[in-house]
Amino acid sequence: PLLSYTNFRLKVTGKIWKTENEKKLDYVEMKKIANKLWENTDIIDDYLKEHPELPEDHKAIVASWKRRITGKFIMERHLKKGTAFIGGNDEVYLVKGILSTWEEMFFGAPMPLMLDATFIPFRDVIISDGLVQSYMIYMGSGIRRMLKDEYMAAKKENRIHCSL
Repeated sequence: PLLSYTNFRLKVTGKIWKTENEKKLDYVEMKKIANKLWENTDIIDDYLKEHPELPEDHKAIVASWKRRITGKFIMERHLKKGTAFIGGNDEVYLVKGILSTWEEMFFGAPMPLMLDATFIPFRDVIISDGLVQSYMIYMGSGIRRMLKDEYMAAKKENRIHCSL
């Protein structure tokens, strides 16, 4: 619904639809709308004002999305509690899947894997908005070792972000 609202307000695409009623959504169109949302997060405030019927806990979750992180990330490793991503400034994030684990979603993809993503808070964990784009770039052993070392240093120094 937030994407439908964003599209209606910002007129990102000519196609007007309600995401909650669609059986199959167009990924490319959804990604364009999501990109506009993340560029203009003030629209979240407007959405919440115009939807006072939402339960308070839902409002809090949606409002927290203004703290999103968007960019290029390296999927470094899968763990039991989520997947470790390395972002700019060597920040390491532990991100959970929404319905499936990242390992299930990218089964067989060579690791590490570069992707464009938006990470959003969801209660006390980090998830993705679900609209990611991966790059099939082969990373040599030197880069893989550097990324592993960055993850291990973050783990040792207790600086893996588990929430936003």
